[in-house]
Amino acid sequence: MRFDDSLDTVLAADASTPFGAQSAWRQLTDLIARRRVDSAAAIERLRAIRSQIPAGVRSASARSVAFGDPPLALVALFAEDSPAIAAPVIAVARLSEAEWLSLIPGLSPTSRGLLRHRRDLPASVGRALDSYGAVDFALPQPEGVTIDLTPTLPAEPANDVEVEPTGAFAIADLVARIDAYQRDHGDLDRGPSALAAAQPIGHFCFETDERGMIRWVDGAPREPLIGVVLGGIGARTDGVVAGAFRHRASFADARLVVPGVSAAAGDWQISATPGFDPANGRFTGYRGVARRPRSDERAGPIPPAAEALRALVHELRTPTNAISGFAEMIEGQVLGPAPAVYRERAGIIRTNTRDLLNAIDDVDTVARIEQGALELRPDTVAVGPLLARLAGDLEPLLRLRGATLDVDDGTEPLAVHGDTIAVSRIVSRLLSLSVGACARGERLAVDAGIDGEAVTIAIDRPRAFLGRSEDELLSSSASEPDDGTTLGVGFALRLARNLASELGGGLAIGGERLTLRLPAALDREVGQLSSI
Repeated sequence: MRFDDSLDTVLAADASTPFGAQSAWRQLTDLIARRRVDSAAAIERLRAIRSQIPAGVRSASARSVAFGDPPLALVALFAEDSPAIAAPVIAVARLSEAEWLSLIPGLSPTSRGLLRHRRDLPASVGRALDSYGAVDFALPQPEGVTIDLTPTLPAEPANDVEVEPTGAFAIADLVARIDAYQRDHGDLDRGPSALAAAQPIGHFCFETDERGMIRWVDGAPREPLIGVVLGGIGARTDGVVAGAFRHRASFADARLVVPGVSAAAGDWQISATPGFDPANGRFTGYRGVARRPRSDERAGPIPPAAEALRALVHELRTPTNAISGFAEMIEGQVLGPAPAVYRERAGIIRTNTRDLLNAIDDVDTVARIEQGALELRPDTVAVGPLLARLAGDLEPLLRLRGATLDVDDGTEPLAVHGDTIAVSRIVSRLLSLSVGACARGERLAVDAGIDGEAVTIAIDRPRAFLGRSEDELLSSSASEPDDGTTLGVGFALRLARNLASELGGGLAIGGERLTLRLPAALDREVGQLSSI
């Protein structure tokens, strides 16, 4: 007999510290998303500790549960949050018609706007969203000025049913009245999008603004495409688009996946060129074309293996977080006095579970890259402080190995343009890999510099890796003794290379050095001046 006390265990944990609150948040959202628990107490605990959870942690949780099947209560919880946190869940949640109708009245105008981009919702849900049109799109008014934005029915149905001209109303009542009119007078849903869906399309032209948001479309239905941000909300793109966008460069045959069931839904290959204002040289956006991929091109659905891998990640993360949390409680003597030897063991367990969680995050990152679901947030990452911090973190391992790490971050401050977490993960994995394979007395050099529009970070290969070809290192499938990795040399190198590629860079495995190239954070506000 198997007894699942996961919920009681998490609810009993101490959430008074920042670490405890964040650990409880991650575990509870994961348990609810996988429908392991069905308790109002879990949702109430999440609402109680939400103010203690940093926005970055809440955003990461939203992205983690979005590709599962979160229940209504969890969708509603994330929908209450800021738009950036609510968007991943709102964009892919799968609820019943009745659940959507019960959720919509509590959504913010921004969240309802995100729902309007979906084409896989029941017609009644669309009508419920339309009833908020005037309210959601109204501009703020000065104090003392009020405008009556009570939703009203079309003139013809208004003659057949009684509608209160002002005052409060129930969305369910409005939907019921519209359904009754449709039953008696025909379908109101037939429109341009429904007619267009019957005619398959093979290509279309588009234009974006400087943020990458599609603002003009020709040759395809406008509803599922207008407002889509390339690499952002509404569709998925690969790293080619993100890299080109950072450099204001053209791109060809990049991958675009449009969700929904409209004529524009599915897989596309897109090519575009950047535009610049001839008056001041500022970047104005992209103009391009999209076409359906040929049978020999990879732009198909997400590999099932990646879905299974991410499901496994969720199964591993919850118990690992629980182990880490209890180890911290023992180490801090939260449950009462504990002998020194127990506290020492608990510290070792907490360190090991931290390493295991890092490995789980690496596996999750690989699965996200395979799915095309890796979300990167452009930022400026200072190279010098990053190398100094990571070298400090490696001091215990360096002392254990009896090795030395010489870091030269260049004569001028260097900065990378990319996602802070991704950049830190790449450099951390490469340094840990190299230091972990060092022999006693070995000295490694790390040099940072600038090469054109790229920052380079070169790391000496430890003697244990010398004489091994690039293919041998990349194909290493298991962790070897004293290689300083949890998942093996090959996995660490492939992760670093794939992440670097997503950021618009690359990793070169030379005979004596590992050389990482990432986009430099240059001043791109002026864009590219025209030569005319």
